[in-house]
Amino acid sequence: MGECRMQKMLAFLSLMLVTLPPIYGWGTDGHSIICKIAQTRLSEEAADAVKQLLPKWAEDDLGSVCSWADQVKFRYRWSSPLHFINTPETCSYQYKRDCKDEDGEAGRCVAGAINNYTSQLLTYNSAADKAECMFSTYPFSLLFAVNIWFLVTVQKLSDNLTESLLFLVHFMGDIHQPLHVGFASDKGGNTIDVHWYKTKQVLHHVWDTNIIETAEERFYNSNVDGMVDAIQQNITNEWADQVKRWEACSLNKTACPDIYASEGIKAACDWAYKGVKEESVLEDDYFVSRLPIIYWRLAQGGVRLAATLNRIFG
Repeated sequence: MGECRMQKMLAFLSLMLVTLPPIYGWGTDGHSIICKIAQTRLSEEAADAVKQLLPKWAEDDLGSVCSWADQVKFRYRWSSPLHFINTPETCSYQYKRDCKDEDGEAGRCVAGAINNYTSQLLTYNSAADKAECMFSTYPFSLLFAVNIWFLVTVQKLSDNLTESLLFLVHFMGDIHQPLHVGFASDKGGNTIDVHWYKTKQVLHHVWDTNIIETAEERFYNSNVDGMVDAIQQNITNEWADQVKRWEACSLNKTACPDIYASEGIKAACDWAYKGVKEESVLEDDYFVSRLPIIYWRLAQGGVRLAATLNRIFG
């Protein structure tokens, strides 16, 4: 009888583990918005490379893979510190001081991850050229018989670059969420309990999800594509004179995460943390004044992701 109860309990717990929603940075919609914006701005070369690297289940939709890095956090536990940056309460960011994990290992933060996966993806064209040369030089029968290891190596390389792409597109989103570059003392707002209207939340979740979902419900009939269209219009019109600055990367770098992180902690101090204390009730005043910052950071994330991919694959 006891064994039967135990089996039922284990089955119930297993079901709970399957059905509990995962925790996302920016929320699935925020990440999707950034990738949807980026995909419309890709060069022909970058669009082709992205198409080649996307897994088949994505059906050429970059937006469908942008939360993958959150979904694999429990399988790739080593990746958890790569989603954020913890800073002291100085409203400033310094790579050497702040880009490290809890054990003090340098480079283990979202800025370091962007640099790492950008570097990995820069090998895409040379790897493709080597594969094409190999296949054009030798008959397939010889390749299959003698160099099967090469075929396996090419497949592994392709799989690795696919993961690099999926990590990069996600981390470019994370670094543009202000509280992903937040204070170490409150873990980016994760230990600040607030109320979003009548619902108990933590401040981090308000910026990941609640502001976006409230805007979708009020203005876009809960349709993420409506928000994408609105942000695209702002990029084309209101922010058109800023886009070239967003796309630019200093010193001929391929990605500039330090710039994005410095902007992030400033936005966190000026907007996310400002006026908020433990058990604050955040309602229309907070929502209306912070929503333009959400739009702005989503737009910057999409434009910069596209610019980065264009530089990588161009």
